[in-house]
Amino acid sequence: MAVADPLQQLGTRLGHAFRDRALVEQALTHSSFANEHPGVRDNGGLAFLGDAVLDLVVGEHLWRAFPDEAEGVLTPMRAELVSGANLCRWAVALGLGPALKLGRGEEQTGGREKESVLATALEAVLAVVYLEGGLEAARRAVASLALW
Repeated sequence: MAVADPLQQLGTRLGHAFRDRALVEQALTHSSFANEHPGVRDNGGLAFLGDAVLDLVVGEHLWRAFPDEAEGVLTPMRAELVSGANLCRWAVALGLGPALKLGRGEEQTGGREKESVLATALEAVLAVVYLEGGLEAARRAVASLALW
């Protein structure tokens, strides 16, 4: 019996077939691992992009769902949905923890379960979905997280 590829499983859960394996692996690479392996890129830049994509997708959804609400109501709603705690919860549900590439120190201090590490990895993975499939793919992936 063949063992399922964890990256393929991740894509299935997000409704996206990843094409660039190296980019997905980068999305799962913490800076501590990159620091220990010269030439390896970490997920920081991808997380930056993924954070923006997530804010856009969630903001758009809230704007459509609550067209008469003021910005002062929608902004905290979005902030709650994209909070580190929620991102961490979804990252755990997706099984990102075991897939992370961590440096020795981060591994020893429980990095696979840290909110900030998991949230950053999820944002980075969402950036890959966006880069490969565009905004519609990002919308589907975010919707698969059952945010609303």
